[in-house]
Amino acid sequence: MVMHIGELIHSKVLEKGISIVDFATRLSCTRVNIYDIFSRKSVDTEMLMRISEILEYDFFAHYSEQLK
Repeated sequence: MVMHIGELIHSKVLEKGISIVDFATRLSCTRVNIYDIFSRKSVDTEMLMRISEILEYDFFAHYSEQLK
């Protein structure tokens, strides 16, 4: 099954208790952009790296797991 990265990012933001405004500020974008990210099935690697750092979570590990 293919992972929906936007949904996974959204769940981690909620899990960490970070507000959408704070997450947007840390990512240097708007709230609208954050909701756009949550709806995406894929995210550019540079963006995903920044999100991984902000949320202190390795999203790339999920892709690696799918290769096994």
